[in-house]
This record gives sequence, structure tokens and C-alpha cells, in this order.
Amino acid sequence: MLSDAGDPQPPAKTNSALKNPLLYSSMLVGIVLLFTVWTLFSRWQENLAMERRWREEKARKQLEDDRVALEQLGGKELAIQSFYASPEAIHKGESTQLCYGAANAKTVQLEPQPNAVWPSYARCVTVSPAQNTVYTLTISDASGNTKTQSLRVTVE
Repeated sequence: MLSDAGDPQPPAKTNSALKNPLLYSSMLVGIVLLFTVWTLFSRWQENLAMERRWREEKARKQLEDDRVALEQLGGKELAIQSFYASPEAIHKGESTQLCYGAANAKTVQLEPQPNAVWPSYARCVTVSPAQNTVYTLTISDASGNTKTQSLRVTVE
């Protein structure tokens, strides 16, 4: 090519897109960014899965603990869990504790006993018998079923 003055002009340089360093660095930054986003997303999903498994395990353990507690408290059946005197033998004029535990009871009667009693899983009342006495604990449920147990307090 000749210029207007007749001098040869060097050919015009064309920038090839494949020789552009900005293109390669942009692609590299994009690849690193995609890898980073993918890594964060996959870790987020793993954390969600672990939390879900932890919640399910916690719920299963709570259900098992509740089942064990229900069984320890008598399950669904009417039952006298405990009935005892502490101490069983006393001297005249002393007192002792009568303790009882009833499961699924609607009413509780302790005879002979002047103090009020009520359904409880663990309750004690103080008694001061003047002579050897047999105490009877009777519990009943809403259906009218009853259970009875007796114990003797010895007065020396």
C-alpha cells in the first residue's frame, strides 16, 4: 500500500481476540469464582443435611427418653409404684413418714390417716401412731379400677 505521498505504509495491526491477556485473565477469574461458589454451595448443602440428621437423632432420642420416663412412672396402667414407712419401727410418741407413689390414679386413700392425700408419683405424710398400726393405701382410676397395698408400722 502506498500513502498519498507515495511512501509504502506498513500494514495495519489487527488485535486478535485470542492474543488479548484481559480475556484470559477474565476467564481465569470466572473459573475461580465458579469453583468458589460451587464449593460454598456444596458445603452449605452438607451442613443442612448434617443439621437435619442431628434434629432427627435428637427427636428419636427424646422419644425414647419419653417412653422410658412413661414406663418408670407406671406406663398406662393403674399401679402403686411405692408404699413404705421410714422408719418402720418407732418408739411411742415419735413419728414416721409414710411415703407412696401412684401411677395413673384419680383418687388416693390412706387409712387410718387424718391428713389429706392425693395422687402423686412421690409423696410422704407424717404419722404418729400410738400403737402398732396397719396402714392401707387404696388407689383408683377414672374407670373405677382399684389397687390396694398395706404396711405395718411397729410402735415399741
